[in-house]
Amino acid sequence: MSLTVAELNDRSIEVFREIIDTYIETGEPVGSRTLSRRLSQPLSPATIRNVMADLEEAGLLYAPHTSAGRLPTDAGLRYFVDGLLEVGDIKETERAEIERRCKSSGLSIDNVLEQASAMLSGLSSCAGLVMAPKSDSLLKHLEFVHLAPGRALVVLISQDGNIENRIIDLPPSITQSVLNEASNYLSARIFGRTLIDARIAIMDELRQQKAQLDELTAKVVEMGLGVWAGGERGGSLIVKGQSHLLDSVTELTELDQIRSLFQALDTKETLQQLLDASIQADGVQIFIGAENSLFHVSGCSLVVSPYHNAEQKIIGAIGVIGPSRMNYSRIIPLVDYTAKIVGKLLG
Repeated sequence: MSLTVAELNDRSIEVFREIIDTYIETGEPVGSRTLSRRLSQPLSPATIRNVMADLEEAGLLYAPHTSAGRLPTDAGLRYFVDGLLEVGDIKETERAEIERRCKSSGLSIDNVLEQASAMLSGLSSCAGLVMAPKSDSLLKHLEFVHLAPGRALVVLISQDGNIENRIIDLPPSITQSVLNEASNYLSARIFGRTLIDARIAIMDELRQQKAQLDELTAKVVEMGLGVWAGGERGGSLIVKGQSHLLDSVTELTELDQIRSLFQALDTKETLQQLLDASIQADGVQIFIGAENSLFHVSGCSLVVSPYHNAEQKIIGAIGVIGPSRMNYSRIIPLVDYTAKIVGKLLG
């Protein structure tokens, strides 16, 4: 699209902005009579229709039905976000709440990220997501702790002092002696290696049956490694508040779109690739509708920002998925500030 914001006159910009604002509020097509009541300058419905026709010809609007109402296209939303959006600021009370809830989650990286994702979902009324950092730390020790029949705590300690915990479900017949044997086996093989390298080497040894382990112990070893399997790519993925995506559904076709997005989120592969790409650039990024294969059918958007460690190295990403008519001016600063707080805590 060759049209730029500079080529739109003030009247066209105001009409387009009002269409966007009304669409974000209602999700409904906007007609000339509605606009005539909202515009600051008096314009006749006929004049407004002419302006809307020009905007439609430029690819910024489309008519979903034969009625006079118009909706923004994905290109129109991108045009608005890049050139006309006035990003707001979050309230001091919200800043304090974000910091409080992230800090109250404790020192565990998983707890901080889970809380941040759930909190973003609540504040934005969208689905919150976090890509956890990939760990390049050299490992020191792994230990299984029996909690109850069928449940154990897996403790992973790195040489830089970081400790991560996971709870796993095991066959009830697993005893502490089996857990001790699995702990000794893993600790001997992970020492001085990254999680990725250790996992590859150990799984290869198990496949070639080089390890002198009985069947139960080998199963525990595989499950212990499996809880950190996400570290093989770019870090594990946390998604919270998917039910919020149903709140904006007004038609059956929209419900089908959201179902397709749920299926994509369940596999997480495409979303993981999108987040991997997002951390290649700094700052908040916005993916709208058809711009990405994940949202092409669902009509949703992603607002995402990377977060940094103490050395200002990007280690993960945090954001929200919601309808394309999400309130970008509110959500962008929410995502940006939460990413800064998460980076500060993890750093």
